[in-house]
Amino acid sequence: MLFEEIVYGPIHSRRLGVSLGMNVMPQHSKLCSFDCIYCECGFNTPNIHPEIPTREMISEALEAKLKALQTEGIVPDVITFSGNGEPTLHPDFEGIIADTCSLRDQYCPSAKVSVLSNSTQLHRPDVVRALLMADNRILKLDSAIDDTMRLIDQPVNKDLTVSRILELLEQFNGQFTLQTCFLRGDVRKPNPDRSEQYILGHVDNTTPAELEAWYQAVDRLHPEMIMIYVIDRKTPVETLQKISPEEMNQIAAPLRAKGYNISVSC
Repeated sequence: MLFEEIVYGPIHSRRLGVSLGMNVMPQHSKLCSFDCIYCECGFNTPNIHPEIPTREMISEALEAKLKALQTEGIVPDVITFSGNGEPTLHPDFEGIIADTCSLRDQYCPSAKVSVLSNSTQLHRPDVVRALLMADNRILKLDSAIDDTMRLIDQPVNKDLTVSRILELLEQFNGQFTLQTCFLRGDVRKPNPDRSEQYILGHVDNTTPAELEAWYQAVDRLHPEMIMIYVIDRKTPVETLQKISPEEMNQIAAPLRAKGYNISVSC
């Protein structure tokens, strides 16, 4: 499912409420630094020169949408950057967030500006500054074990490690939301010619070893909020299994006992 508009919705988000979506990546293809096996947008689209909207196009589209919603008496709870790939890959991301905050203040000051990010661009000072402008920094960590992280997230940078992700996340001193998708199943991906699929392995980030490593990462980062969730829509790898609400609440229980603010979306 690709988003074909710069601004879409508002939609009801399981985790965020009434959300006005922002897609600053290509409108007819996916561009991401991960190629997650559970992404509702599918796998990355082979595209040598993907066209992304300019900062000016994004600002104009958002203002037009906010004006229309104001006329209809609709006030979004949140303006959420997600869309067809990793939003922080946009070269003008810092300016886009600044424009968004300004328009929010003008048209819907009660709304929060949220960014869903896979944490891969946190080495860039401009991205960090942009995220600090946002109200909610929702940053991904799907596993605290390298092999599992690579199997689930399929990073474009094959040298990316969990240690490096944690190091980058520590920049925020806990002032962010940690987001993790729990899942299990065989991982199959199509060959480039789409003629058949090949098996990469079995994934399960709910095992005792996985959870222990993840709990340790949480204690290291001490995020102000934690969001854990399960797959909810069609995924490009169709053999993935949804984790039960009972198991998800069991995963959350030790952190709740420690006083963490944790939400479970099933």
